[in-house]
Amino acid sequence: MADTKTPLSRSQFLGLMALTFAIFLIANDFTAFSVALPAMEKEFHSDITTTQWVINGYALVFGVLIISGGRLADMFGRRRMFFLGTFIFCVFSLLGGLAVDISMLLVSRALMGIGAAMIWPAVLGMTYQIMPDDRAGLAGGLIMTVCGIANAIGPLLGGTLTDYLSWRWIFFINLPIAALALFVCWKEIPDDRPDNLKERIDYRGVASLSLSLFGLLLALDMVVDLGFKSPLIIGLLSGFLIFMAIFLHVEKRAGMNALIPEDVASNRKFFAAGLATLLLSVVFFAALLYIPQFLTKVRDYSAMRAGAGLLPMMVTFGLTSFISGHLYEKLGAKIIVSAGAICLGGGMYLLSHLTKDTQYSSLIFGMVVLGAGIGLFYSTITTAAITVVHPSRASLAGAILYMFQIAGGAIGLGMNTTIVAMAPDVSTGIDRAFTVNAYLALAGLIVCLLYVGGKREKPNTKPTQ
Repeated sequence: MADTKTPLSRSQFLGLMALTFAIFLIANDFTAFSVALPAMEKEFHSDITTTQWVINGYALVFGVLIISGGRLADMFGRRRMFFLGTFIFCVFSLLGGLAVDISMLLVSRALMGIGAAMIWPAVLGMTYQIMPDDRAGLAGGLIMTVCGIANAIGPLLGGTLTDYLSWRWIFFINLPIAALALFVCWKEIPDDRPDNLKERIDYRGVASLSLSLFGLLLALDMVVDLGFKSPLIIGLLSGFLIFMAIFLHVEKRAGMNALIPEDVASNRKFFAAGLATLLLSVVFFAALLYIPQFLTKVRDYSAMRAGAGLLPMMVTFGLTSFISGHLYEKLGAKIIVSAGAICLGGGMYLLSHLTKDTQYSSLIFGMVVLGAGIGLFYSTITTAAITVVHPSRASLAGAILYMFQIAGGAIGLGMNTTIVAMAPDVSTGIDRAFTVNAYLALAGLIVCLLYVGGKREKPNTKPTQ
């Protein structure tokens, strides 16, 4: 009886197909650029601390605005926000592909983050909305499986386009994928606009959080040239702390209009999931950026070969995500996310012993272990976080969780870039950065063991409007 699951209708199945295209669009876009950064550096005569903002700037805008995107989706309809976000994403994808200098490239890429911040929470909310309740674990597994496949294809696709056409085609390829996702969604996903529009966007919360994270990331970017004792660096870090304090104060006064409403912020299991995601996302993003950097700059791989080099990690990620969706209903969240954290830390440790003579074959086992950790952790933590809040908060909860992921990744990229840039050579820098990441994974494991819920809970009360 426990194994009997509600079958999917034709409409649900086709709707999930539409959403998988959208998930692929966002997930592919994150990883495809990791192998193209050296080509961008060469064309625009820039350095890694500038060019890495192709990823970091996008991640920052995405991470900061995704909560607003989630709130808009819950307020005005997830389907409507998906259409609008996809339009914005496509416009700036086109401009990014046509960029004439590094400034235009970075601005276009950052503004793509606005569209992505509207797309992702809408997709998460719609996925859990159309899936039967007894298939919530499968929903999380499906989302992360598609992410894993897209992440695996991303570096290979990005490397192939960079080598045989141009890195610009990584932007252009978004257009047909988005068009297909829009068409299927328009045909198969019904309008879901709610009747209640009482809640408002917390603009002061968005502004204070944006300024706080901007100060931190800019400080990490500039510390390589100026040093930690520079007045500017000290000022930026002080600004980070001040605006973070303002954000917390604003949230307390905003009531139900807060960027993170009380019924979500007071949910201990949800907050623990966010904290664990923040810590472990540093590991994931570091691997995506610096394994290709090592292969291209130290081992002289082409962009396509460097992208293919990530396949052991990404394929394992996709396969493990699918498996974890089934394990969730049987074992609960705590066991799976803890196992994922162990694999993330272990994979980082195995990959940290890098020298200029390290062969690619020596990296494979570490990447497989890391990929298993990514698949186990992200699939399960997504379902665990979204199912402990009320269904009316699904897009918002997914957005907040992803904010933790993107913010952790952005902070991690800045931190790791600083460590690598201050080292005597690339391989030594990556060795040191990966070692630090292994310790952060250990901290994430402690959070998982102590605070992440062991079983899925269903909320029993609707939040007060």
